[in-house]
Amino acid sequence: MCGIVAYVGKKQAYPILIKGLKRLEYRGYDSAGVALIDNNTINLYKKQGKVVELENFASGKNIEGTIGIGHTRWATHGVPNDSNAHPHFSESNDLAIIHNGIIENYASLKASLEQRGHTFASDTDTEVLIHLIEDVQQKTQVDLVEAVRIALNEVIGAYAIVIISKDNPDLLVTAKKSSPLVIGIGKEGEYFVASDATPIVEYTKNVVYLEDEEIGVIQRGEELRLINIKNQEKTPYVQELEVHLEAIEKGGYEHFMLKEIYEQPQTIKNSMRGRISVDKGIISLGGIRDYEQKIINANRIIIVACGTSWHAGLVGEYLFEDLARIPVEVEYASEFRYRNPIINENDVVIAISQSGETADTLAAIKLAKDKGATIIGICNVVGSSISRETHAGSYTHAGPEIGVASTKAFTAQVTVLSLMALSIAQKKGSLSDSKFRQLLVELDAIPTKVEQMLESDKQVTHISELFKNATNFLYLGRGYNFPVALEGALKLKEISYIHAEGYPAAEMKHGPIALIDEEMPVVVIATKKGNYEKVVSNIEEVKARKGIIIAIITEGDTEVKKIADYVIEVPETEEALTPLLTSIPLQLLSYHIAVMRGCNVDQPRNLAKSVTVE
Repeated sequence: MCGIVAYVGKKQAYPILIKGLKRLEYRGYDSAGVALIDNNTINLYKKQGKVVELENFASGKNIEGTIGIGHTRWATHGVPNDSNAHPHFSESNDLAIIHNGIIENYASLKASLEQRGHTFASDTDTEVLIHLIEDVQQKTQVDLVEAVRIALNEVIGAYAIVIISKDNPDLLVTAKKSSPLVIGIGKEGEYFVASDATPIVEYTKNVVYLEDEEIGVIQRGEELRLINIKNQEKTPYVQELEVHLEAIEKGGYEHFMLKEIYEQPQTIKNSMRGRISVDKGIISLGGIRDYEQKIINANRIIIVACGTSWHAGLVGEYLFEDLARIPVEVEYASEFRYRNPIINENDVVIAISQSGETADTLAAIKLAKDKGATIIGICNVVGSSISRETHAGSYTHAGPEIGVASTKAFTAQVTVLSLMALSIAQKKGSLSDSKFRQLLVELDAIPTKVEQMLESDKQVTHISELFKNATNFLYLGRGYNFPVALEGALKLKEISYIHAEGYPAAEMKHGPIALIDEEMPVVVIATKKGNYEKVVSNIEEVKARKGIIIAIITEGDTEVKKIADYVIEVPETEEALTPLLTSIPLQLLSYHIAVMRGCNVDQPRNLAKSVTVE
């Protein structure tokens, strides 16, 4: 969740920290803070609200210093307020810390520290951790790095931390477990630390991703040193960032979400680039090549994911079962890990996550690995934890997604799942060569058809204006488009705060139909292929109860157009690929309604982009 950033070098730290916090604000925006060392004094400023509130608060104060840490918070322990904002001081105010994660045993640690005379200024688990580190240092008379190592051996939970000390104004101490942390190696002995690469890419391409239970010792002007909490020296593995600076800027769009919706023709193309050849009739997924036979022979595939990625996984279930004829179960990672699932070595688990850092999905992966399953990852961020924990996998290559409500990540994930299912189906022989080539041609044409879909923006804007004040929406779909109905409802909930529910169209009669009246907008995905007649019957049932129909239809369809109140046309394609088109107008609908309602589209309330805590 929270975003952390730090710097040590020759430049002034404050501007770097503030710019970094603004780029990380999608990870949390309940409060923000910085701590800077100047003349062996830690100057700490923090404020409830967004980074701009922090800037206003720090204006006119001492913001000098070439070493510092910064934090933007998504609240876990303690309500959003100034006191609970990070950074946090130790008891003596000699140390300051920023933290992303949850210290699960903080209550018992806090009680023990209070018995030893410690007093706390906040309700956070993070303040307990920095008090514990200082307590260890004072009791054992060890240096700060060793105190951090000893303290972390007492901690249960997840953390990515950075610590500064007024007694050592050249030192950053970092550590990580189950929360992401990347160290950028700059010029002339300078270092950058952040939750992800977005604050770093402007300054350097050379980075080190900390592994779980590793501690990074960053001394100004010296080489990076790594140890683990067992006090074993580790060799830093330097990687080159693939992110480009322009990818994390708005590029003239009003919001990141709108930019990312309009990027989808390119991001879908990027997900396929180098992986398909229509002329040769082949799909080549190098990342899973060594495990293809394992997938073909699997007793079943289990897809684990959360949120939008779970909806992509549901589309994947239809793809693998329909095309490759392999049984599939789709699980919420947050439930899968707690219900003692039956898994064995003949199962293949596909884990899907935009960030590659989703805590529940990572925990599900570890559980499945322990039981002998083969783990395939689908994620967007190179070097992320999921990419390192899985046996094999495929990157989506969608580029950074800054808007909290996921858009291009969904279509990129569905694209990669389509490639996987088609490739396995071809090799397994469950799909005729002619059908395989037909689907390949259609998949190759999807980016162009998405461009056509984006031309419906003016029409969607008009519909949005009509329904911006609705209090409830119902989304209906069948087959491949049932997950799209779920995703459309989620998008509307996330950014406009309108209650919306997605249902299989046939299930409407089993309860939701009771909600329908002349005030209820019902979005129905009614493309020509896939139970078309049944969906038309469902539309008639809604109309009989005076519901308002917004229909997503295949281009040229006249039957639904006659009975629907509003229609949005999508180009014709194979049924298996329709989610890549039908999801686009639903993204635009949610975006425009949210903007018209005055909502913060990129940073909806209570949400954060990367859910790295349970």
